[in-house]
Amino acid sequence: MVYRSFNEEMKSRFGCKIYKLALSGGMTCPTRDGTLGTRGCIFCSAHGSGDFAVGRCESIAAQIEKAKALVSKKAKGAKYIAYFQDYTNTYASVEYLRKLFFEAIEQEDIVALSIGTRPDCLPDDVIKLLSELNIIKPVFVELGLQTIHPQTAIYIRRGYDLPIFDKAVVDLLNNNIEVVVHVILGLPGETKEMMLDTVRYVANSGAKGIKLQLLHVLEGTDLADEYRAGKFKTLDMNEYIDILIDCLKILPPDMIIHRLTGDGAKRDLIAPLWSGDKKRVLNEINRRLRELN
Repeated sequence: MVYRSFNEEMKSRFGCKIYKLALSGGMTCPTRDGTLGTRGCIFCSAHGSGDFAVGRCESIAAQIEKAKALVSKKAKGAKYIAYFQDYTNTYASVEYLRKLFFEAIEQEDIVALSIGTRPDCLPDDVIKLLSELNIIKPVFVELGLQTIHPQTAIYIRRGYDLPIFDKAVVDLLNNNIEVVVHVILGLPGETKEMMLDTVRYVANSGAKGIKLQLLHVLEGTDLADEYRAGKFKTLDMNEYIDILIDCLKILPPDMIIHRLTGDGAKRDLIAPLWSGDKKRVLNEINRRLRELN
């Protein structure tokens, strides 16, 4: 089974290997600062899903240099995407965001911006800024949807309703900004068919890309307390790959698959432990996909 991978798509667009540099914009999130809550989404680590970002308190230029150094041995001749990953990276004044994002794209070997955010944190002035940036270099906006099911959304403390996601996608697409949607497979209480319903919804949303993420339980999260109390089980590897393959079958062939799984920082990973061996997991996924050809 063939899918349109992020790596191959980037190589086709930019003519070389592309690495994402995980950066921090120093922002927080409305589910953490008291606007919608103080504990974040139930699965989110203390690092705001930015466990691999570098130098939160440093300038963007300094963070970029640090992140480049981490991949320098394998990145000969490569270029980079500046990936604002942790927390909510449009949750600030447009003046602050302008300075931050321009500092990143002004670097010659940065070919694009990838901005992780929430659909309810994209006011008109921020959309206008993203559109302006997108004229200079491509901008990917990554939206944390996770699920379309209301009860699950309440359980994970997502903090917004589905029509807000729909509006954000339309606003971004109307400004020619590429949308990537995050979906978590294995959320407590969801059946396989519920997960596939979410993926079908994304397939029909107009989004250009999708990140399929395995639910993993991290130390220090409220989800960890639920897991230790025996309130749910995580997927085993074969279950996850079965669901993943069915997801890929229903996605349009031109949708870019930005991620096939996910791995939390090993120091914090509670479950499923098999997800910590990312190379093994990807090898097994690719083996199963080859069998379908």
